[in-house]
Amino acid sequence: MQPNFWLERWTRDQIGFHQRDINAMLQSHWSAFAVPAGAKVFVPLCGKSRDMVWLRAQGHAILGVEFIQKAVRDFFTENGLAPNVSAQPPFERWEADGVTLLYGDFFDLTAADLHDVGAVYDRASLIALPTDGRARYVEHMSAILAPGVESLLITLTYPANEMKGPPFSVSDAEVHALYDATFAVTFLSARDALQETSHLRERGLTALTEQAYRLRRRGA
Repeated sequence: MQPNFWLERWTRDQIGFHQRDINAMLQSHWSAFAVPAGAKVFVPLCGKSRDMVWLRAQGHAILGVEFIQKAVRDFFTENGLAPNVSAQPPFERWEADGVTLLYGDFFDLTAADLHDVGAVYDRASLIALPTDGRARYVEHMSAILAPGVESLLITLTYPANEMKGPPFSVSDAEVHALYDATFAVTFLSARDALQETSHLRERGLTALTEQAYRLRRRGA
């Protein structure tokens, strides 16, 4: 999970990856998932994403996991929420207004932690991880997610020689290689995202495509 790298980024407030606006793909595709309003949505490696505020406004309870404590604290502070903080070993549980963020390691989650999750939203998890980390991430997600649960996965692709991640470029072929064994994968759409990511243009990118997928955990 490259904890030292991410801790330094958050400490120095070098978080160009944090989107101030609600993700366009989320707004375009979420209604098609027909997730019941009361269902809990799991957001892995959630940071302080404002997308969680949008999902909460749709009537969903939110469960996030994040290993940078500052990100967890900032989410509640910036949204005017006073969280109740308690121990949930191996996590620290922060909770307010239907949003629960677990401060700790994604890989410490168990199926019991996600037993009441109705859907998953992954915009910044898979693309935050290097190649070997992505395989481990998908393997663990497969182990803790109940059969039938659907996910909205959003990835990025860009010319590999133009930038070293994170965020990492994840091709359509890699998405299928990672997920096909345990998930039914449906490509939803793609869009040009370069103009709205000035921090990536400054790093030399000349092309950036955002892609959305619908994933359904296979099983009985």
